[in-house]
Amino acid sequence: MTQEKLPLERFFDLDRLGQAGADVAITLKGDDLAQLARWAKVESVEAFHADVALRRLGQLRFKLDYSLAADITQACVVTLGPVSSHIDRAFSRELHVTSHVPQEKGGALTLDAGDDEVPEEIASPHFDLAGPLLEEFVLAIDPYPRAEGACFEAPPEAEDETGNPFAVLKSLKKGS
Repeated sequence: MTQEKLPLERFFDLDRLGQAGADVAITLKGDDLAQLARWAKVESVEAFHADVALRRLGQLRFKLDYSLAADITQACVVTLGPVSSHIDRAFSRELHVTSHVPQEKGGALTLDAGDDEVPEEIASPHFDLAGPLLEEFVLAIDPYPRAEGACFEAPPEAEDETGNPFAVLKSLKKGS
């Protein structure tokens, strides 16, 4: 099975990040928006912009603060008409590079898990900033979009006595 190519990749070498940090802006246009829409299985993505603020917390620890804004169009689950929506999310990731840390003989690398939030361990400082963006983007998409005022009405049940397995019981009841 071949792995589908992601519609967005933005690699950053965290080893080169200085103490002042860095800001990275990611904006998609044209064909990149169409490719993202196909990947996310929505009708269209009209706008996609993200800002990433990178900070060094230690020699091998980094904090990434993301803000994501996107405009998408999906098909209404009731009418199949277009439904436009705006996604606006802010989130953070904390990373810990493990490949540079010498491990004790036979021991595994352990982090202090006193918090509920434990940094994500990555093997290389060459990190794809787009990975968390794509995760949050697809999580923000409404799985059941509805056009304003659209409501589902179940079709009326047909009275088909011949196909009903209880029709025989009904006839027995009438005979008694």
